[in-house]
Amino acid sequence: MNRQIRRKVIIILTPVLASALLLAVWETWVRVKDVKEYLLPTPSAVLTALIDDPGRYAEGARLSLQAALGGLLLASLGAFILAVAMAHSRALERALYPPALALKVTPVVAVAPLFTIWFGFGLAPKVLIAAMITFFPMLVNSVVGLRSIDPRAHDFMRTINASPWQIFWRLRVPSSLPYVFAGLRISVPLSLIGAVVAEFLSGSAGMGQIILIANGDFDTPALFGAIFVLAALGIVLTSSVALVERRVLFWHHSSVSL
Repeated sequence: MNRQIRRKVIIILTPVLASALLLAVWETWVRVKDVKEYLLPTPSAVLTALIDDPGRYAEGARLSLQAALGGLLLASLGAFILAVAMAHSRALERALYPPALALKVTPVVAVAPLFTIWFGFGLAPKVLIAAMITFFPMLVNSVVGLRSIDPRAHDFMRTINASPWQIFWRLRVPSSLPYVFAGLRISVPLSLIGAVVAEFLSGSAGMGQIILIANGDFDTPALFGAIFVLAALGIVLTSSVALVERRVLFWHHSSVSL
């Protein structure tokens, strides 16, 4: 086994072994202390709940993931388009930043019922809530990235009579990518949170509804099962963004390794 393969094996095994150790300690502690299941179930009880009804969790995960990714895509596209305008005009930035900040500080639980009234109980309000909660990080990171160009490179492109479009596409966009990916790493878990919150308040399905039903039934293993599924989704999505970042930004020191 060469050095590079050994390094990758260590990177993969370290979190797996740490998680296994944590679960073993959890299982042992609950059994030794004889903790009631409705207060804290053992990991084995949670696993049993997942195995007993995998279709329910798979369908809930699909619906929550659909809402989260839809909101993330909508927020990312809208934030980048708005960031382009703000990065080229201080007047537009001063005009648009306060509404964007107001959107950020507005409690999601206060807006979700309105979205339900306006758009019904389907996918639309969940997507909008996920977009609302992820919009501001993407906007701020995109604006900073679009303005973080190297002045010397900018001056050089102007000396060779590069058009504004060429400066934007060949200089501003590549310079913004590390910041955009940083915003994505922040926004991916936020999009899941937004989707679940929307399902709490306006959904008829998804992981949020599984959690609500399990909570009402005092079915703690099922509740923890839903939490574990959401955690797994967040890890997979964040790791996927990191992998794409590593491939796209292989030339930049900020690229992360898995």
